[in-house]
Amino acid sequence: MTCYDRQDLGLLLLRLGTGGVLAAHGSQKLFGWFGGGGIEGTGAAMEAMGYSPGRQSATVAGLAEAGGGALLALGLATPAAGAAAAGAMVGATAVHAPNGFFAAGGGYEYAASLALTAAGLAITGPGRLSLDHALGHAVNRGWMVPAALAVTGAATAVVVGLRNRRVREAAAFEQETLFDE
Repeated sequence: MTCYDRQDLGLLLLRLGTGGVLAAHGSQKLFGWFGGGGIEGTGAAMEAMGYSPGRQSATVAGLAEAGGGALLALGLATPAAGAAAAGAMVGATAVHAPNGFFAAGGGYEYAASLALTAAGLAITGPGRLSLDHALGHAVNRGWMVPAALAVTGAATAVVVGLRNRRVREAAAFEQETLFDE
């Protein structure tokens, strides 16, 4: 029998805390739990934030957060789970970026912290106190880390880029409307 070290316990705490928070956020989006808007409410909010179509955006973000968070907490498919959760949080960071860094002012501090922690867990791995370890790392292979981060990074860049373009176009249209009167 092996003795678990501080690193394993630390990774377990990071996974449970980060994964639990992400799973709760995703559950708000998907099911309306914990005071969330569910798919309909979150979809309307996503549309207003520039993510279109809103309902599909809410579903993907909710699945990435809830699914990625639950898998991170369990330490299962850690590269894919961490990458998916990080991608969703980068999308949230883009929304909050115009408000500055600190969350107290509506900034991106919180979303960026979750994204970095999820990405860090994807890279570091889940530790020995995990389902990945118990299953012989069948869905936590070394090659999966760069693959998951690359695919998620590319998809996130496209989605956030399209969202930013919609936001700029909407702002330009509003500005034109002000001067047409």
